[in-house]
Amino acid sequence: MYDIVIIGGGPCGIASVIEAKHAGLAKILLLEKGENHSQTIRKFYKDGKRVDKEYKGLDSTTKGSVEFFDGTKESTLNYFDKLLDEGEFEAIFNVEVESVKKNGDYFEITTSKSGFKAKNVVVAIGRMGKPNKPDYKIPPSIMNLVNFNLNNCGNGEKIIVVGGGNSAAEYACELGKCNDVTLCYRKEKFTRLNDINEAAVYESEKNGSLKLLLGTDISELSNADGKVCVNFTDGKSEVYDRAIYAIGGSTPVDFLAKCGIEMNGEDPIIDEHFQTTTKGLFVGGDIASKKGGSIVVALNNAHTIIDYIVKNK
Repeated sequence: MYDIVIIGGGPCGIASVIEAKHAGLAKILLLEKGENHSQTIRKFYKDGKRVDKEYKGLDSTTKGSVEFFDGTKESTLNYFDKLLDEGEFEAIFNVEVESVKKNGDYFEITTSKSGFKAKNVVVAIGRMGKPNKPDYKIPPSIMNLVNFNLNNCGNGEKIIVVGGGNSAAEYACELGKCNDVTLCYRKEKFTRLNDINEAAVYESEKNGSLKLLLGTDISELSNADGKVCVNFTDGKSEVYDRAIYAIGGSTPVDFLAKCGIEMNGEDPIIDEHFQTTTKGLFVGGDIASKKGGSIVVALNNAHTIIDYIVKNK
């Protein structure tokens, strides 16, 4: 019987482990479906990417035991490594949670490999584990040429990057160094880029390493002799070697339902302590906030959750 089982090894999950250890909880288990912690940072952040403490004007003051600092992808991962290496707890990677059910005073957590029991459960999975996909169908015959991160990208390819956020901008600028890259965004101008990425995009366009296709939307993809034919809503089309979508992530509604978490649309119903309508079952991190993406907010979620658990043991 664990005092707490934490599902998800991102910032909120990591901080939940640290806060629980500092609070004196003895039996702590972290479950992560990836092969290591911080999968979003590992998979969706380019090497050397800046990781800022302040995010979109949100409060950047850390409130618990876990501090955070401006850095890079690499320094952030190293920092989280160090945090997790201190103290005793159990962690199981490459395991996917299938369901969480309340059974009297404890929870039964069923995974693809085994089952566990816990007094409290924190669901701390992110949205980027389930990246948004376009409304139109992606033909199966070109699925291997359509990506949602930089995996499998080579050099010398003709690539279209779709999206108007920071990830899309960073992907496009990075790939433009050794590929023929077009950044496609449905709006006439960027509205979500930070100053650094916006400047980088226009500088890349100026030096010829990036083409911008603004105010243009896509109607469908099709197979053009083994390549990706992008058909635009204005009736034009263009053939690319690869398409990369960076259009954010979505709440894993089906999984949350299997955990018995009541929802209001795509938002879990939680109180000020991030507790769901089921006592002892909490949700933190990206899926607990409509303004997800802030590492500091995720860390503070963990502090609030563990503080409440300890005070109400």
